[in-house]
Formats: sequence, C-alpha cells, structure tokens
Amino acid sequence: MSLPPCVSLITHPPIHYCRHTNITFPRTVFALIIINKAGGLIYNRTFHEGGLNKISTNDYLVLAGTFHGVHAITARLSPIPTPGANRNSASSAGTMTRPEPPSGLEVLESENFRLQCFTTLTGIKFLLFTDTTQTNVDLTMRRVYEMYTDYVMKNPFYQLEMPVRCDMFDRKLLSYIREINNR
Repeated sequence: MSLPPCVSLITHPPIHYCRHTNITFPRTVFALIIINKAGGLIYNRTFHEGGLNKISTNDYLVLAGTFHGVHAITARLSPIPTPGANRNSASSAGTMTRPEPPSGLEVLESENFRLQCFTTLTGIKFLLFTDTTQTNVDLTMRRVYEMYTDYVMKNPFYQLEMPVRCDMFDRKLLSYIREINNR
C-alpha cells in the first residue's frame, strides 16, 4: 500500500505536504490577478513568495491574455438550453428573469496549486492562486471583490479598465490575506 501523494496535517497553522515536490507549506493564498474585460492585466500581487515560481511582468501579461481567451472559449462550450425552456420568460411572480450568462472556466487545479476564477457581471476576472487544500475560497473571493468595489471602484481617481493603483486597496487586501495565511 502506497502513501497518498499529498497529506494534510492538523496543526496550527495547518500544514500540507506534497511528496511529489517535497514541499511543506501551510494552507496558503499565493497570488491574486485581476483581468479587465478586454483581457488586459490590471492588477497582480504575490502574497507568499515560496509557493509559486516567480515570473516576470511580461509573463503575467501573457498569462492574463491567455486565460482570457481560454475563459471565452470555455464559456462557449456551455451546454445548450433545452428547447422548451424560454430564457426570458416571466417568473411565477410575473417579472422577467435574467438568464444566467455562461460561466466559462472557474477552477483549474494542479498538484501544487488551485486557480479559482470569479467573473463579475461587467466581465472583470479575479484569479486567486491558492494551495490545493485551501478551504472557503469562494468566501475569500467574495471578500476580495468587496474590497475591490469599496476601495477601487469608489475611488474618484480610478479610471475603468486601467491598472489598479489604490494604496488603501493594497493595504486592506494584504492585511486580509495575511490573516488567512496565518490561520
């Protein structure tokens, strides 16, 4: 009987060991990337230096554009609705319902990390790189989005679709992710 490829130990903070890579690290949020609706990189931040290989700014730009394209293709691969269902039909309360947009790629998992994507209704994509054993990633994504709306979108000096340069957003985000990584 062989050992499982990855083992989680119950400690404080929780430790995860992967025998494929011989790397031991706590459950961690590694990085955040924000991509605008045109596929351009508008924000990237690494939170844990030891988790992912360091890549150049140009590689981040390529990653953003590539992910945007793959996300668009996977959104088109969504199943076709059944012929009897009218997408803009009236609900039981008599109001029109809005159809759910196709989601595209939401989670990509490897042996060493998980990439989770949250797409807003306006097309902004938040990519969060975490340890594969990280829990409550959806809640983390929701909180990051709330901070983005509070500190970036409500900033009168921020221009849509442009790189995010808001010190308050950086500080609050870093504080929140440190709290998660130190659990």
